[in-house]
Amino acid sequence: MNSHPQLVVRLAKPDDCAEIFNLILGLAEYEKLTEMVTGNPGLLHDHLFGDKPYAEAIVAEIEEKLVGFALFFSNYSTFLTKPGIYLEDIFVLPAYRHQGIGKSLLVKVAKIAAERDCGRLEWSVLDWNEPAQKFYTRMGAEILDEWRICRVTGAGIRRLAEMI
Repeated sequence: MNSHPQLVVRLAKPDDCAEIFNLILGLAEYEKLTEMVTGNPGLLHDHLFGDKPYAEAIVAEIEEKLVGFALFFSNYSTFLTKPGIYLEDIFVLPAYRHQGIGKSLLVKVAKIAAERDCGRLEWSVLDWNEPAQKFYTRMGAEILDEWRICRVTGAGIRRLAEMI
């Protein structure tokens, strides 16, 4: 399970956004969530490289083709009083799996977390995605069964914002 010999893992550049968005579409298809994708490459570009970046991305590239990505953003642990990183998504095209590319992406994010003295590196995994769960466990992650994700979206955010 060694990395592909031509693999380059690097920080995303502004001109990568269209290809990253195509990878996001691939991830949505894999997770059977294509109907959830409402964004576009332009918004992704603004949110990664605009005046106020909301997230960061790294990409896995082989022979100038993006074959995987990891998108993450900063969070904060009040208990640790330290910054953290939340890994929103990590994805490798199916034809490039089992070559160490996902591991290389995750290791790169961990190196960034270590350089920033983060107290936590966290992410979520779908309950049905057993291959990903096994991979994450092999990489040293602990899957926390006692925590549940709470989510408010779209009109629900606006309703909550208007509550007294």
